[in-house]
Amino acid sequence: MTQLALGPTWLDPDFLIGNFGLPGVLLIVFAESGLLIGFFLPGDSLLFTTGLLVTTGVLDKPLWLVCTLIVLAAVVGDQVGYLFGRKVGPALFRRPDSRLFKQENVEKAHEFFEKHGPKSLVLARFVPIIRTFTPIIAGVSRMNYRSFIIFNIIGGCLWGAGVTLLGASLGKIEFVHQNIEAILVGIVLLSVVPIVIEYLRARAQSRRAAASAPAVAPTDGSVPPP
Repeated sequence: MTQLALGPTWLDPDFLIGNFGLPGVLLIVFAESGLLIGFFLPGDSLLFTTGLLVTTGVLDKPLWLVCTLIVLAAVVGDQVGYLFGRKVGPALFRRPDSRLFKQENVEKAHEFFEKHGPKSLVLARFVPIIRTFTPIIAGVSRMNYRSFIIFNIIGGCLWGAGVTLLGASLGKIEFVHQNIEAILVGIVLLSVVPIVIEYLRARAQSRRAAASAPAVAPTDGSVPPP
């Protein structure tokens, strides 16, 4: 394995797994799934690398056990995020920005949740940053608890087990071993595509809204040019 040359070394999946093992993976999945401080953690590439290392024997744990524990960590993380959102409520939207907290992230997650409804809990799992704040927003919005549990479990299984199994399956291919760094970089870049698309879409909407806004009549009595 080569270290992922993207970001600080302590966020490299190989470094994290090599130093903290499976408990470290579970803690990161838990934090990224619902704690405000977990939005910057490398969830997708970490799960992919975990599956790959299980297949190659570097991580000496049964694949079924690893997937089960990862899903549990993801589901419990979202659960904590939901309860935090219910307790904090609107105060979250008044919290000032800091180095680890940006109000913009909360607003984007809120828009995502309002647009997609309960299924956002599944879709958000595959979108960095959004997946951290969406369960919190669900709690703020006081989403029906039974619905939350159902979509939380579905999302946790599809993301937690799905990405890990993908890494385990591709880990059997020699090409993957020879180009693992490029593949991990690709996963990171692919995971931010939804954010870029959403940003461009919002920017285009703002431009259209500005272009369609009626011109303001001058206050000095003069006639505006044609």
